[in-house]
Amino acid sequence: MSDVEVEFYWRPGCGFCAALERPLSKSGFKVKRVNIWEDPDAAARVRSVADGNEVVPTVFVGSTAMVNPSFGEIEAAVKAASV
Repeated sequence: MSDVEVEFYWRPGCGFCAALERPLSKSGFKVKRVNIWEDPDAAARVRSVADGNEVVPTVFVGSTAMVNPSFGEIEAAVKAASV
């Protein structure tokens, strides 16, 4: 397992977030979950990488930002950051 943290930005009622949450929760990755509706700074961070929109899920792995990524993309970013 990697020590790299996966920052998972989500909001309630988001089906895409729920779908990504399932493999993330089983992955063994260190995951920080951030509800953008409860954290204005988190919402601003998402907007900064999503063309001004609050698109979730948005995931950060180190300096890599991914808007609506697949689990495979997150897995690859964690592996790349672990090197």
